[in-house]
Amino acid sequence: MITQTARPPAVTWLGYGGLLPFVGTALTFFLDRHHGSVWLHMALAYGAVILSFVGALHWGFAMAHPAASGPVANRLFIGSVVPSLVGWVALLVAPPAGAALLIAGFLTHYWQDVRLARILPLPTWYLPLRLQLTVVACLSLASVTFTA
Repeated sequence: MITQTARPPAVTWLGYGGLLPFVGTALTFFLDRHHGSVWLHMALAYGAVILSFVGALHWGFAMAHPAASGPVANRLFIGSVVPSLVGWVALLVAPPAGAALLIAGFLTHYWQDVRLARILPLPTWYLPLRLQLTVVACLSLASVTFTA
């Protein structure tokens, strides 16, 4: 890994700020059960968008990282579009199945990030942040969906 130990402040604010819609819809779901299906669909839609974003990170790594070339870059390019497709399908199926797909997508993509960190030097703050964001996103989606 690259020895960049200090996470840029913008990354911290944007990363944790990106959790607000997950946590906000989960809390609002419990406070406003009358409109629970609205909050559930909002959480799923946001989850699909963010899963797409997370996939795009690998596209960026494939384009910009000097160590990503040939088969490694091809795997990153291919793997970067799969989360968008998973997110799209998650919006087309029943909410519990959609949430399960999104959760599986987030966990799988984190696992891919762990594998990627073994072959590309990534900033040392990247994996811990990705784990924290993944856990909160998954718990929020699970709490809204499986308590409905």
